[in-house]
Amino acid sequence: MRSWLWKGMLAAAVAVPALGGAAWADGGCSDETLQGEYAFGVTTYTSPAQPNGPPEVVTGIKLFDGKGNLTQRDYQGDSGNTPFRTGEFGTYGVDADCTGSITIFTNGSRIDAKIVISDGGRHIHEVVSELQVPVGPGGVLTPVHPVHVSADDWKVGLDESDTRQ
Repeated sequence: MRSWLWKGMLAAAVAVPALGGAAWADGGCSDETLQGEYAFGVTTYTSPAQPNGPPEVVTGIKLFDGKGNLTQRDYQGDSGNTPFRTGEFGTYGVDADCTGSITIFTNGSRIDAKIVISDGGRHIHEVVSELQVPVGPGGVLTPVHPVHVSADDWKVGLDESDTRQ
């Protein structure tokens, strides 16, 4: 009986890490999936009736900490010789099916996006689900509609956790 129990425990100890690897191959993701720097490009289309009408482009770098927090610096196209904006921050959550959401606070605005992660965490596809901008004397965050924003983020370089070197 003890021999059978010992063999069963040994088999479980070997199988659990293997299943974890299989889950990764099948799309198992978490907040830890996003770690390090990701370069991104954004294209924004707004109605011509809206202020700052179409199109708008932004490029930048997001830094994910693997624990649900991010920082960002970016440059808005057609904004002249202005430097990259810094001090942008946010949070994110990743579900096991490699979908999730991001909230970014930038320049007084709030951006909520839905994400899909691919290529083992090296590529993020984003679509803005809501954009809120400060309006009025109190700077109350107010949704802007219609806004159509999409972004793609690519991991910059390889790190120790990337086994595809």
